[in-house]
Amino acid sequence: MALLNLKFLFLFFFSVLTQENEPVISWNPSNKITWSDFKGKPIVNSDAVATTASGITFGFSITQKSNNDVVAFTTEVNAHFYPKQSWYKVERADAHILDHERLHFDITELYARKFRYRIGLLKVSNSIKKQLQKMHNDINSELAEMQDKYDSETDFSRNFTSQALWKAYIDAELKKYDKYLYVN
Repeated sequence: MALLNLKFLFLFFFSVLTQENEPVISWNPSNKITWSDFKGKPIVNSDAVATTASGITFGFSITQKSNNDVVAFTTEVNAHFYPKQSWYKVERADAHILDHERLHFDITELYARKFRYRIGLLKVSNSIKKQLQKMHNDINSELAEMQDKYDSETDFSRNFTSQALWKAYIDAELKKYDKYLYVN
């Protein structure tokens, strides 16, 4: 078997920063991404076989009284896949590599759920905006660290045993946070 070298591209977006005409695919347990969802142009001189661009979009709204006291807040957190920024090399891609790429997107969804969970623990206060922004930064840092660890421990999918262990671990973690699933 030829050595496979995968690269993962991880993008973080505030929902207000994404371009309106930028297509996205929201994470959905019954609709897994396929190679046809990868619309980006492959980087020919890269050793990578595929690149998945996914991230957490986040927005919030705060309700204040006339004296500026915060009385309520709402949030929206989504895990998105960005087809135009995701690519693969047709001649080298296979089902195993697609499963590796799908798990990157599943990890993004896991951290979206963890973010929703943490938001649910917050109490309304005048510092809520600062708390939400810090929480968003923290979750993105944790997510990036997890994505890097996943690629490192699976050797970019080449370690089949580690890949299987990661799949089982992420599936179990998603189930643990199933209450925080949000499907559009």
